[in-house]
Amino acid sequence: MDDWLSGLPEHARAYLKGRRLDEVECIVSDLSGIARGKAMPAAKFAKQSHFYLPASIFQQTITGEWADDGDQPFLEPDMILQPDLETACAAPWTADWTLQVIHDMVDPDGAPVPVAPRNVLARVVALYRARGWEPVVAPEMEFYLVARNTDPRQPVVPPLGRSGRPAAARQAYSMSAVDEYGPVIDDIYDFAEAMGLEIDGILQEGGSGQIEMNLRHGDPVKLADEIFYFKRMIREAALRHDCYATFMAKPIQDQPGSAMHIHHSVVGTDGNNIFVDAQGEETPAFSHFIGGMQKHLPQVIALLAPYVNSYRRYVPDFAAPINLEWGRDNRTTGLRVPISNTQARRLENRIAGMDCNPYLGIAGSLACGYLGLVNQIEPAEQFKGDAYASDEGIPRNMAEALDLFAEATEIHEVLHPRFAEIYRSVKDLEYRAFLQEISPWEREHLLLNV
Repeated sequence: MDDWLSGLPEHARAYLKGRRLDEVECIVSDLSGIARGKAMPAAKFAKQSHFYLPASIFQQTITGEWADDGDQPFLEPDMILQPDLETACAAPWTADWTLQVIHDMVDPDGAPVPVAPRNVLARVVALYRARGWEPVVAPEMEFYLVARNTDPRQPVVPPLGRSGRPAAARQAYSMSAVDEYGPVIDDIYDFAEAMGLEIDGILQEGGSGQIEMNLRHGDPVKLADEIFYFKRMIREAALRHDCYATFMAKPIQDQPGSAMHIHHSVVGTDGNNIFVDAQGEETPAFSHFIGGMQKHLPQVIALLAPYVNSYRRYVPDFAAPINLEWGRDNRTTGLRVPISNTQARRLENRIAGMDCNPYLGIAGSLACGYLGLVNQIEPAEQFKGDAYASDEGIPRNMAEALDLFAEATEIHEVLHPRFAEIYRSVKDLEYRAFLQEISPWEREHLLLNV
């Protein structure tokens, strides 16, 4: 057993130093970003090179139903899970000494399972690399700490801070607001250190109990792995302090939604950013990347905003752009060019919600930029002024987003047609289930008035 432990990342070895590893969690991300898999004694993990899970885990909806895959669904064939030991890290909230390991999924012939979200993102990255490009991303994570909500019929409310008052709204960048739930933040830092996860910064956002966490830039698959780990870890840190962490796009009425802004740049074979030339001037490649985003983002909104609640975030003047304009240092545009030095020239996609699966959200965003580069798509003119007053450029509900995704054959080829088929089937089933629900608003305003 010691042989495989010696090959673990340094932070995992440091976590286990002087201790006996008890358990290994073999995990994968399903379409919703939920960690699925199996836990086993460390001694058993050390003896096996691979494990099995049924392919049907990618047909399960967020409500627990099963979508038809159209391909002999009654067989439920197994996938082979192969551990990526570079992803091994601590699960520091557990009672014993446990490691988590993300696994890659292949079929019995060794080919990547095309529906697995990590494989979808790896496929898009491979398309970039085949052309001599290295995509680089830097995600921003927004989430809420909220009071425990054990009755789904009741609205979500902010947690009580150490002052005994509910977390305050409209206190963006306030250090005292962050201090209100300092013990949760302390555990997030401690857990992140044990897991080898690097936090670039934490700040208070505009909502009550809303936090933004920035991650440093890097490889898209590695960063998606980190977000996948972070979401699980942050939930555990919150539970230690009698509150919940939620990554819903819009958990509290009349409060801002939570986004997963994605900063994009692309490095060429010479190691330089292809968005600028040797003189520091922006290149046609930068324009084409923006053009691809503007043309294709509507077709991948179903990935960036995957639930009916996601579209409640797209409200004008609530820090959630609903347009496809691009501008320089303009937070009202859906696509923003931040202030930076020339080699850090990048484009920020502000459309994605924090409720998206990080692998699929980043894959969808990169796919748009890739098609822009390959097809040399020209963007619209830079937008100057308040883009909230511009035309809405994205679908405003799940049904419209799914229709656009269904027609996006170029996007399907980049992500994989089989993935597109299964994803739409799952999301159609989720949407139909939602339409069967009768909301409190309907009972309040329609029961006796219509």
